[in-house]
Amino acid sequence: MDAAHRNAFKPSRSQEWTRERVERLSKQDIEQLRANADRLGETGVVAVCDEALHARPTSAGGRGAARRAGSKHLISRAKAFQARGIYLPEAANSWSGVRKADGMVVMSLWASSVVSGPKGCSCVIWRPDLEGAPPWSDTESGKLRLEHCRLALNQGAAEGLLVHGEALDGYVPEHRARTVHGVDPEVVVQLTVEQRGEEYWAVWGAKAERAPV
Repeated sequence: MDAAHRNAFKPSRSQEWTRERVERLSKQDIEQLRANADRLGETGVVAVCDEALHARPTSAGGRGAARRAGSKHLISRAKAFQARGIYLPEAANSWSGVRKADGMVVMSLWASSVVSGPKGCSCVIWRPDLEGAPPWSDTESGKLRLEHCRLALNQGAAEGLLVHGEALDGYVPEHRARTVHGVDPEVVVQLTVEQRGEEYWAVWGAKAERAPV
């Protein structure tokens, strides 16, 4: 890997590692970038690298190998929430919950939607449906997500779980995705929620914390 890639995480570097930029790298460079990002706790960059690796055409069995090399053991969203003390009422559709023990809001975030930069990471977690877009914000899970966004905003803190998968064009991934690979149960993002106009965003620093055993 060249010097530009090795110095990608210096604080002075302003260019962000977007999905488009990562996809222009060779497979070897993406794997090296991911390794560096994982070592430095750059979960947003790790997620972008995972998505780029999963999206690459491979021979039979190649996608499974790329998944093993590009991500750790993944579990279902329902099991990931259970590990954080939350049992989702509708595991197939719910993307957030509230832990009874301490009232903490826990949200699952679509990993490839995370924008990572020198100042940290951010991800849109709720927005009103655009005209002509397939509805999600008005579904039961969308309304519940909005309720949890407002609660987390008032509380000043929340936890996030990164969901890895392949999005489906024309849909928000919370509503419908091409493939959902799962959640890394060891990575928990300590985030805050910001309201930007009618949208709600999850915002956190460059590093994610390991989940307590």
